Amino acid sequence: MSRTFKTGIILLIISLSGLFYAHTHFCYNTFYKPAFLFSQAVKSKPLDVIIVPGIASYAGKWSFVMKWRVNWSVYLYKAGITKNIIYSGGAVYTPYTEAVIMALYAEKLGVPKEHIFTETNAEHTTENLYYSWQLAKEKGFNSIAFATDPFQSYKIEPYIKKFNVDVSLLPSVISIMEGITSKEIDIISHPAYKLDFKSINERESKEEQEFYSKGGRIKIK
Repeated sequence: MSRTFKTGIILLIISLSGLFYAHTHFCYNTFYKPAFLFSQAVKSKPLDVIIVPGIASYAGKWSFVMKWRVNWSVYLYKAGITKNIIYSGGAVYTPYTEAVIMALYAEKLGVPKEHIFTETNAEHTTENLYYSWQLAKEKGFNSIAFATDPFQSYKIEPYIKKFNVDVSLLPSVISIMEGITSKEIDIISHPAYKLDFKSINERESKEEQEFYSKGGRIKIK
């Protein structure tokens, strides 16, 4: 067996191993872990509040991702898994305050206004987590979960430990989301419009955004 052939076999094994790991990792974080965390939440329900991070709204409408997150939060509320919802996010990339847009949609979908709270200062996922956790504590909420899509849930998990916040994860379960009717809803979006808006891309350099996205603006007490 030639050296070249042996090298080729080794590289093939390494490549296949990498693909297997990536596939297993994806399936675990996308399907198995969300389903397991959901089953745990059902057993211990209700939570005092869930935190739902925002995403940019263009022309005052919800995107596919925002629709997914709002529908998941509404499902959790109506299923009795949470008593309240905090929507988090400022006017970051567009003049529409993300938290307020999501709150308007949630109210239209049947969540009572008195059970909806908004945190409008966060501009990064880490800030969604920390600022909303602070708001939850101010409101007297104790059992708190971060409810978003599986990908974002995976990305934020290390910061729960870094910031030492008592927040659990409750990523959306795809099999449940497939059964939720995705319908278009009209809202009056002007309450979410920020008049003195300036995009984050104008206010911060790419380096600053990268720094703040890792919690650079957060002062841990």
